[in-house]
Amino acid sequence: MTKEPHTFSGVVGHPRPEVFTWHQRPGAIERLTPPWQPVRVLREATSLADGEAVLGLPLGLRWVARHSAYDPPRRFVDELVSPPLSWAVRWRHTHDFRDEGARTRVTDTVDTDVPEALLRPMFAYRHRQLGLDLAAQATAREAGDRPLVVAMTGSHGLVGSALTPFLTTAGHRVVRLVRGTPHGPDERHWDPHTPAEDLLRGVDAVVHLAGASIAGRFTAEHRAAVRDSRIGPTRALAELAARTTDGPSVLVTASAIGYYGPDGGDEELTEGSPRGDGFLADVVADWEQAAASAADAGLRVVSVRTGLVQSPRGGTLRLYRPLFTSGLGGRLGDGRAWRSWIGIDDLVDVYHRALYDVALSGPVNAVAPHPVRDDAYAATLARVLRRPALVPVPGAGPRLLLGRQGAAELAEASQQVYPAALLAAGHRFRHPLLEPALRHLLGRVGQD
Repeated sequence: MTKEPHTFSGVVGHPRPEVFTWHQRPGAIERLTPPWQPVRVLREATSLADGEAVLGLPLGLRWVARHSAYDPPRRFVDELVSPPLSWAVRWRHTHDFRDEGARTRVTDTVDTDVPEALLRPMFAYRHRQLGLDLAAQATAREAGDRPLVVAMTGSHGLVGSALTPFLTTAGHRVVRLVRGTPHGPDERHWDPHTPAEDLLRGVDAVVHLAGASIAGRFTAEHRAAVRDSRIGPTRALAELAARTTDGPSVLVTASAIGYYGPDGGDEELTEGSPRGDGFLADVVADWEQAAASAADAGLRVVSVRTGLVQSPRGGTLRLYRPLFTSGLGGRLGDGRAWRSWIGIDDLVDVYHRALYDVALSGPVNAVAPHPVRDDAYAATLARVLRRPALVPVPGAGPRLLLGRQGAAELAEASQQVYPAALLAAGHRFRHPLLEPALRHLLGRVGQD
């Protein structure tokens, strides 16, 4: 017996043509894919009329969705067409858009055998994410945002893979700077130490995210990789930007709150606080200084000092989630260390603002305005996942994995950092509080 289709509906505060156009732009499917699901977007559809999107699933399976019934700005359909999944799963998804005053009602009707309860968190996430992205992009346009050509290093990393589709759905063009062979007009080959002279021609802005992962044992080899992947390439890119006459006017570089040192105590740290001690503080200071030649040449330079990024796809949350889900999570040590965190989408908004806000320059703390102590973080994550947080992690654990210096500067670091520059600029955070941020990212909104 065929089951009735499932229907999910939500209202976003933007007119229908704008909402439909957003869905037609590159990056839409990536922005709507819930981060807690084990799904990767392998290829976007080139058209909502008759294109195909390809998603990668566990075990090497591929979900190919073919579009049809294109009726802008009212409707389009996607249907699962790839065996063996299409033999086992019935899936026809109708996307409807209806005017509701100056707003738009988005209705997703799915003809499938998949239980409704499994789909409800996904579609609730999609509607929230759509509304939040459209609101952030509308605010940016009101503040002077215009379509830009943005060159980006590290576009496939945790931050870049979220920022790139956000920018393209906002109408920007992203040119990925890749170390391998470029594929298509939106990629250019980038040698980190000797970039080609024409690399940044025709580019309005540069976002520099590339760098070796900081996580790991702080051996001499690891420290060299962390340092060498940041300072030299940043200097080379800044010098190139400075001498490219038809190139960028703004350079936005990744940075880190490691600038303040691993032991800030209970001091409230802002962009005006002095540099701390330790390996990471030294690296960050030199990393930011490496972009000085661009600033000296008149480019606006923004250094995004990033806190603990919250995303199931990477960073601390990716490590903690399976532990807490299995009931083995808990505070680290005595739980009194400060955790200055930021949700991945709020971090995306910070980078976006750095591109269009001409008043923003220098170091910018990319952290939520409400840091928490480690015991509060553990209790919040446990509550969101409906699990206890009864197993404290002994101090010897991080030292065993990271070594003494790595543990001191990463796992045990305590920094109470505030986004003073962003708050002074009137920046609005999507999720200023930890629990709503985690609920959104993990599909637990509305669950006690």
